[in-house]
Amino acid sequence: MNRTLMALSFMTLAVLAAVATPRGYAEEPKPTDTVDLNSSVVDRDKQTAIPGGTGVILSQKEWERLAAAWGIKEPPKVDFSKELLLVGTHRGTAFKFLNDVKNGDLTTEIVGDKEDRPGFRFRVVSLPRAGINSFMGKALPKD
Repeated sequence: MNRTLMALSFMTLAVLAAVATPRGYAEEPKPTDTVDLNSSVVDRDKQTAIPGGTGVILSQKEWERLAAAWGIKEPPKVDFSKELLLVGTHRGTAFKFLNDVKNGDLTTEIVGDKEDRPGFRFRVVSLPRAGINSFMGKALPKD
């Protein structure tokens, strides 16, 4: 009886400790409504406008330069003091972002089909800048 009571007490304490202990889980940032674009570009050489295939845009000037390179007509105005743009490219027909923010670091992974198609596909989404201090481990400039 004593062993059962002691085991039950230990299990109760373990559950309470697990619930009370803050976790370092990452959170997926919720996109804002400012920008949510996806399209294709025929010229693969233009994919280099975003080195490595993913990146963030932190100014209207950068955004307009990318929009011109990729033929995005009338790029929406973005308040870059409150938002940033997450940009990704993929050579397959479809892809999506898997994003997390942990300790202020935005990390993203592109998941898509493996079929290699002519040109490339891109996606640009706006995210709230609050709580994001770095992208893929690299510090973002402080305004």
